[in-house]
Amino acid sequence: MKRPALTVLAAALFALGAGLQSTAYAQDRPTLRISSGAADNATLDPHRATSTADKGVASEMFDGLVRFPPGSADPKALEPDLAEKWESSPDSKVWTFHLRKGVQFHDGYGELKAADVVYSIERAADPKRSSFAANFAILDKVEAIDDYTVKFTLKYPDAAFLGRVSDYHGGNIVSKAAAEKLGDKFGQSPIGTGPFAFGEHVTQQYVKLVANDAYFRGKPKLAGITYRMIPSDSARELAFTSNEIDVMQGKREQRWVERSIKRGMKVDIFEPAEFRTLFINRSIKPLDNLKVRQAIAAAINVDEIVRYAGKDVAEKGCSVVPNGYLGQDCSAGAYAYDLDRAKALLTEAGFPNGIAIKSIVSNISAQQPIMEIIQAQLAKAGIKLEMEVVDHATYQAKSRKDQSALVFYGAARFPNADVYLSEFYDSAAAIGAPAAMSNFGHCAVGDADIRAARIEPDPQKQLALWKDAQAKIHDDVCSVPLFGLKQVWARGDGVNYGYDLKGALNLQPSITEAATLSAP
Repeated sequence: MKRPALTVLAAALFALGAGLQSTAYAQDRPTLRISSGAADNATLDPHRATSTADKGVASEMFDGLVRFPPGSADPKALEPDLAEKWESSPDSKVWTFHLRKGVQFHDGYGELKAADVVYSIERAADPKRSSFAANFAILDKVEAIDDYTVKFTLKYPDAAFLGRVSDYHGGNIVSKAAAEKLGDKFGQSPIGTGPFAFGEHVTQQYVKLVANDAYFRGKPKLAGITYRMIPSDSARELAFTSNEIDVMQGKREQRWVERSIKRGMKVDIFEPAEFRTLFINRSIKPLDNLKVRQAIAAAINVDEIVRYAGKDVAEKGCSVVPNGYLGQDCSAGAYAYDLDRAKALLTEAGFPNGIAIKSIVSNISAQQPIMEIIQAQLAKAGIKLEMEVVDHATYQAKSRKDQSALVFYGAARFPNADVYLSEFYDSAAAIGAPAAMSNFGHCAVGDADIRAARIEPDPQKQLALWKDAQAKIHDDVCSVPLFGLKQVWARGDGVNYGYDLKGALNLQPSITEAATLSAP
């Protein structure tokens, strides 16, 4: 996926005659080297980027109408980004945004206009072009009032609408001209307005981003960012300790964190936690039997799993909605670990000699060890879990073809119950459905409550509907909630992000125009 032309930086030097002064200045601005542990990037189209690695790289190139302040994942802290101000109608059904003037797209694609915003949001709402279309089902229409004013009309009130148009998932704004020109290849040559622009992608080796010196918040202090593909944990750590990379994703394990800190590494642990859930796929027999699903839940000792992950990085879940999300309700309680009950339930279900089921498992360090613990726990109850361990991309693909009876999945979403319930527990999002998202369990019992809550204007009634949905999903054992796993990254002594890192919704430290890198 190399660019057919020179990179932005190379082109700039060429245009200036590659003089000594330009070369010296480029050398004065260092390039930050990062490894997220990804084997490669599948797409850098922000409306298609669903993996942690893809979202992280794309986030440096795109902006939303509003943004999470660097270092924050708090939706209450949203601030102006491409829009400098906005207002909503009293009933929160009409939202009007006023764009900054003079914001430029990368690679000479011109000034950002309202038409680009309309195109971007309509694109984000199109299931054929976006992985986040469900987030925009609320839209009735989006209009360009003039070149710098955009009006959204919603089907029903949404006091939290700003989150949908933030610099996260489908809220990222793309160049209409570039997206129409490039079509399906837009993910290979993305055009945004962010502090860094796409430079080059060499498959399974690296992605290079270059500084966008025309960025509306100011010229970046870095020359660019190079994302190295180092999927091996040990190889990535070796590259970090030998100063071949400056920032890396660490292992989200207590032992690794403690060992690394003792070795003098700067380790950042931050929100949001990716909520780990074990989805029970009822489309595969005998998991269509409620007693079998109940037996699986009773055989899993979540406390043991959390102890393994560690107190600094893991927090036990109490509901199918992640900890801290608006609308989470824990009144149904977690499933009690009871080995005798698990065996009795299997016998009642007609399987006194136990069962055997298959799970597709990713070989990444955040998943395989946990699934090995679960495999051992289930075995004590007579449930033989046959694990097919594959690379992460293959795990994603096979899980989305209903080839796995138990799907271990970790996700962080906009912290609102509707977003999580809609993606993972509404039957419209079930694997194989026209609007398929991530309902691996083929759960449907909460549909009525989830959909009613989505359009309920009364906040208290909305909370009550979410509570009912969670209770029904719990009783039907669509999944076993496990724990939230926080983000763990390490950075070199010379890395200064330019902000206090407490959270990052795109699951990696945000690299902004303020980031600096000094010699080690």
